[in-house]
Amino acid sequence: MTGDASLANRLESLFAAIDAQNTDAFLAFLTADGTFRFGSAPALSGHDGIRAGVDDFFSSIAGSRHKLINVLEKDRTLVCEGEVTYTRHDSTALTLPFTNVFELDGALISNYKIYIDITPLYSS
Repeated sequence: MTGDASLANRLESLFAAIDAQNTDAFLAFLTADGTFRFGSAPALSGHDGIRAGVDDFFSSIAGSRHKLINVLEKDRTLVCEGEVTYTRHDSTALTLPFTNVFELDGALISNYKIYIDITPLYSS
């Protein structure tokens, strides 16, 4: 995921996979033994564990749309800031800020951490 234009394209592709709720495309960005933590949930490991958690989350929402605001890269760590608009099953939408931290192993993500408070998503 290095190189400015390539990096921006890869992040756009990653978020497009998430917004399409395409778990296989999402997993293609992670190493086979990678870890993934979403908010304050426990970290998930490996493609099978991550798939189960991601599929569970995708089933809890009707959709999402990510907007990338800022990207910082240092050595093998990438940090991005953005906003995600979630659409609930009742068709209401909610926009929340997020920060992602990616630890890279070559072109793939070995450790993916999402910092977000999704409590409002499930509030009445």
